[in-house]
Amino acid sequence: MSMAGADPARPWSAKLPGGELALRVLSALVLAPLAVAIAYFGGWLFVGFWGLAALGVLLEWTSLVSTDDRRAVLITGAASIVIALALAGSAANAAEGMQATRLLASIIVLTMGMLGVVVLAPRTQRAWVAGGIPYAGALAVAPIVLRSGGEHGFLAIVFLFVIVWTTDILAYFGGRALGGPKLAPRISPKKTWSGAIGGAAAAAIAAIVFAKLAGLADLFALALIAVILSVCAQAGDLFESALKRRFNAKDSGQLIPGHGGLMDRLDGFVAAAVVAALIGVARGGIEAPARGLLVW
Repeated sequence: MSMAGADPARPWSAKLPGGELALRVLSALVLAPLAVAIAYFGGWLFVGFWGLAALGVLLEWTSLVSTDDRRAVLITGAASIVIALALAGSAANAAEGMQATRLLASIIVLTMGMLGVVVLAPRTQRAWVAGGIPYAGALAVAPIVLRSGGEHGFLAIVFLFVIVWTTDILAYFGGRALGGPKLAPRISPKKTWSGAIGGAAAAAIAAIVFAKLAGLADLFALALIAVILSVCAQAGDLFESALKRRFNAKDSGQLIPGHGGLMDRLDGFVAAAVVAALIGVARGGIEAPARGLLVW
């Protein structure tokens, strides 16, 4: 997510020393341990956690891009996400050979939901409104695919957290400290090339430290994966910034103090999680995607 400057219109910022940055830190201190703990327990608790996050993102996306009655669109989209979640969540305990079938079925359900939204949305908004289904669906399914990857599942999720959080923090502070040329001034004027490169470099270092602590081999490969995921996370951040700029919004919502909405917090994670899941499935198959991501 993007750690932009404080918004003087927000009443939250005046309540704590340090304003919005203090709120971001406090929110992170609550949300980060919660996310890690839920990842540790896994199972349907993990599925439900990311399902709620996906439904929240769908609501924010639809509210951002649609100006008309959203009820039919939200009901259709939410139904497709819930069914896709159930299929993806049950794939972990399915018999061998059924895992891929259920995952494919979840993708088909999301596709059908997107087509249903296309029919229901106003003609001028169809593309934007329908885009919320694959975006929110990816947030729901990708982490579940990685977490279901056997003994490496928890490690894969924590690895993903480490990369995205390190990128976010170091890109923000590195960019502020070093300054320099802007990364994408028309989309996000405060982001710099120094911050982007610093975030990716820090992610690589964090991956090496994580790998050593977790007893993983081939540090160079994991550092390279970290750089790729860091770049994807930053691209996801820029995508959401472009979306908000397109619809003249500062934040996607106000759910998280200091962060804005769920999309503001999870924009980079969505992109990184999808790419991590694709790498894991490509190397380890649907039965062991976490191992495919981490073991080289």
